[in-house]
Parts: sequence; structure tokens; C-alpha cells
Amino acid sequence: MIKFLLKVWGLARPYRARLFLGVFTGIVSGLIVPLLVAVITLVTGAVFPSAKVQTTHRPLTWAPAFIQHAYDHVQRWSDNARQAIESGLQQHQGAILALIAIIPLIMFLRGMFSYLNVYFLQWTAIHTVADLRVRLFNHLLNLSAGFFSKNRSGELISRIMSDTSALQNVLSGATSVIIRDPVTLIGMLTLLLSSQPLLTLISMVALPVCLLPLSIYNRKVRRSSREMQTQTAGLMQVMAEAFTGHRIVKAYNLENAVATEFRKTADKTVSQYMRIIRANEISGPMIEFFGSIGVALALLYLIYHTLSQPPSASDFMELLSSIFFVYQPMKNLSRLYNQLAQARAASERVFELLATPTSVPEPAQPRPLKAAGTDIHFEHVDFAYDDKPVLRDIDLRIRPGQLVALVGSTGAGKTSVANLLLRFYDPTRGAVRIGGVDIREVAMRDLRNQIAVVTQETILFNDTVRRNIEMGRPGATNEEIIAAARHAYAYDFIMGKPQGFDTIIGERGITLSGGERQRLAIARAVLKNAPILVLDEATSSLDTESERAVQAALDELMKGRATLCIAHRLSTIFHADLIVVLDQGRIVEIGKHAELIRRGGIYQKLYELSFGPEAHRHD
Repeated sequence: MIKFLLKVWGLARPYRARLFLGVFTGIVSGLIVPLLVAVITLVTGAVFPSAKVQTTHRPLTWAPAFIQHAYDHVQRWSDNARQAIESGLQQHQGAILALIAIIPLIMFLRGMFSYLNVYFLQWTAIHTVADLRVRLFNHLLNLSAGFFSKNRSGELISRIMSDTSALQNVLSGATSVIIRDPVTLIGMLTLLLSSQPLLTLISMVALPVCLLPLSIYNRKVRRSSREMQTQTAGLMQVMAEAFTGHRIVKAYNLENAVATEFRKTADKTVSQYMRIIRANEISGPMIEFFGSIGVALALLYLIYHTLSQPPSASDFMELLSSIFFVYQPMKNLSRLYNQLAQARAASERVFELLATPTSVPEPAQPRPLKAAGTDIHFEHVDFAYDDKPVLRDIDLRIRPGQLVALVGSTGAGKTSVANLLLRFYDPTRGAVRIGGVDIREVAMRDLRNQIAVVTQETILFNDTVRRNIEMGRPGATNEEIIAAARHAYAYDFIMGKPQGFDTIIGERGITLSGGERQRLAIARAVLKNAPILVLDEATSSLDTESERAVQAALDELMKGRATLCIAHRLSTIFHADLIVVLDQGRIVEIGKHAELIRRGGIYQKLYELSFGPEAHRHD
């Protein structure tokens, strides 16, 4: 647990000044409590003077000499002060009032330092967790595409938001308890043991009995905490899927089924949460119960002890007030372990993510890349998802200005070829080279700056039309954005919107039609003006008229650029310079449309499936 705390506190290193202030004010706040008890004891002695003053000087024979010497001085001063107060101060009303006024002053100081303790620690915790979330988010963004194919988006969101909140509780609440309450407890026990050691030991004799059940509950907390975090991630996953797939949910009348699934997951979360609540809260009543037994034993002893030597009123007040102030820190500390166990279970998932290495690492010494006017060469490339082979011995060269189309049945490996070019994955054998440079030796930012992508699944953001196009090249001028929209045949429909280029298009462009969304994505690629284009059936969502217009714009855009086109509709690639036919991860045919038709191979079969067995006779 100490190692875990040091790891969490290490996250707050940039804010160590405020963390130190929070620790310092916590220590002061903890020391004020025994000071308050001591003052109350002195005031009680002044207001209710005893007939005979008893000194309580007891040497600390077990302590080193310098501590004994300091303790003797403090104890003699305390006994003299008590003797003076209880013997004559009550006759000076002004002195008594001044002494009584110290109590609210100390309470004010205690409140002020407690406030500062909470403020500084909360400030540190909030800023540290915000930094951790940003760090975790950035780390996830830089992981490979394979990582996201294996992890659910709802679970990742839960780790960033929910799991990090547990660390915030450690940095604020738990740190406050760790610093302040032990200081209070040690101060109070020192005060009690120095003045009334026997009564203190009697009052504490029953507390060890509750340690065994508390340790059992502590183990349950960690198991339940880990399970609750998993169920919380499940809740977020159900919500994410229901909201993003709301059209399917409504079209198939799945509202009740999705709500039922959400209810089941929520019930599991509640069950685990209540187990944690029971384990956390059982400690308070147990300590109070066993503590009350100790107080009862102490009072019985006190009553018996009064037969021979009655205690002073200040002694009695000191005992009761000290025991009262001791139990609250003990309850806080007993809950602390449960809270730390809960936070540790959550943090394991956070630190596990931070330690996840990317399968597509950045090169230590990246080489510069100039893709304009150079070849793209897939050099005997093999690729596999985990242990499943996807591409085998792909040897393909794309020359500048050449349009190369990839065709094949579903699962043939077309998208995997594009993913390797974008370095979403690395090949298991061979290399992808641009201008003779292995792209694994190039910084990914540099590589992707020179590739424009238009996918079949259009990704737009809940922002203005202008911002969605500008993402192709941040910082582009308004004139360049308008020109890109014109090239993509998007200008007219944009100007037909109420706010034109400043229209908010909604999440994933929900306010636009499919064709409009696709044309915005094409405008973004046009604005990027990259030397390499990757088109994943870029015109699939357009009507016939728009498809012809956008295809003309793409033809103009592709001039002088190496273009890789993933084709699902063969009608879009008749004019390709090179058609590559993939089957089960291998290149089985290469050539132009007419040439492949004459061969009568797989491409001809795909063509006949699309246009009928008689279509090729008219080509």
C-alpha cells in the first residue's frame, strides 16, 4: 500500500508546493486538537478549582535522554501552570475571561487550518487528475488501431473518467486523513498517557477486539471495488452503443431490450457499491461500541478510585474530552484502508493502460519523408491480426500519378493494405516503402501529413462546416476552405444552410444527408492537398449526378498523385491505371479493366456478379 501511495503522490509532483502546504496545514490542524483539549482542561481547572492540586509529572524512562530532558521542562511548566490556575486564578475574573476566550480562538484556528488543508489538497487533486486524464487520453490516441479493435470504447471512457476519480479521492480525502488524523491521534494519546496512563489503557483495552472483523471487511472491499469498476465500464458501453446506434435501436424496437440490459448492469453496480458501503461504514459503529466499553470500564475504575483519591474536575474533563477526540481519528483511519483498497483497484486499470505499449512504435531517430513524386512499394509484405494471417507476400508498386484500385471479395485484405500504408499496423514481414524509405523509420505525424484519406464511413465532428473542412489542414484560410468545398461540389448545399459555413452539423454530421457528409469528407481531403490519396469507395453515398461531379473533382485531384483506391463497386474503377485483385490475402491478378476481363479470372467473375454475365461482351 505504501508503494501505491508513493506512486499516486508522484503524479502530483508538478504541484508539490500546494501539496506541501496541504500536508503542513493538515499537521497543524491535527496538533490543534490536543492543544484544544489541554486548554479546555486548564479552563475547567480555573472555573472549577479543586481543593488540592495534583501534579502529574511522570518521567519517560523509555525515551532517549534529550527527549526526557525536554519532556521534564514541559511537564514542570504544565504542572506549575495548573497549580497557579487552580489555586488562585479564579479570583481574577479578567484573567479567567481571557483564558476562556482562548477556546474560540483555537477553534477558529482549527477551522482555518482545516479549510486550508482541504483547499490545497483538493486543488492539487483536481489538477493532478486533470493532467492524468489528458496524459491517459493522449496515450490512448497514440496506440495502434489493433488496440482499439480489442477494447470497448465504453470501458476506455470509464477508465479515463471514473477510475481516475478514485485517485482524486486519494490525493484529497485520503491524504488529509493520513496526515491530520495520525497527528491528532498521537497528540491525544501522548497527552493522555502522560497524565493518566492507567485510565487511558483501560479505555483502549477493548479496541483490539474489532481489528479482526475490520481486516475481513477490508479484503472484501478490494474485490468489490474491482468488480464495480468493471460494471461501471459496462454501463458506459451500453450507453455508448445505444446512443450511437439509436437509429437501429428505434428501427427494430429495441428500446426495451437495451433498457433491460442497462437495468441489469446497473443492478450489478448497485450490488457491488452497497457491499463497499457496508464494509466502509461498519468500522464506525464497531469502534464506537468497543470504545464505549472502554469508557465504561474507565468510569468504573474512576468511581472505584474515588474512594481513596478523588480526581479533580479538570482530570475528569480531560479524560472524557480526550477519549471523544481520539475515537473520530480512529474511525477515519479504519475507513482509510477501505478507501485506499477501492482506489487501488481502480488505479490498477489506469496504470495498466498507461503502461500499455503501442505495437506501432515511433522511430528513435526518424528520417525525413518526401512523398511527392515518389513510388510507394509494398515489398513482399505479410500481415496477420494476432495469429490470423491476412496478407501474404504482397508485392506492389504504385507510381506517382497512378491510380491503383484494390478489388476482391469481403475479407480479401483490401482495407488491410491501406491500413499498412497509413501505418495503423506494421507488417509482420517485409516493408512498406515510400521513395525507398521504410515508413517504420518515419515519424507517424510526418507520414500521415502526406496522406489524405476519404473513407466509406464518413467521420465528422459536432462542429461547424468550416471547422470540419479545416481539419484537413488546420490554419487554412477561408478562401482555401471555400475553394476545397467547390472542388468537392459541396459549396452549393453548404450555402443553402441557414448559417452557411458556420452551420453546426451535429454529432457525426447527423443533420446532413449521406451524400452531403461524403462531400464534406472529400472537401477535407482536397484541402489537405497531400501527395498520396487513399480512397475507400469515396463516392459510395452519392446519387448518380453527384457521383459524376465528385468523381470529376477526384480525377482532377488525383493528377500527379499516387492514389490507392479500395473498390467495392467496380463501376468506379474502370479507368484505373492498375487494378489489383486480392483473394485470401494474396495478389492473384494485376492489370487494367479490359485486360482482366479478357483473362476470364476472378475479376471477370466479380464483374459478372455486379453487371450480369453478358455485360463484358459489350465492353
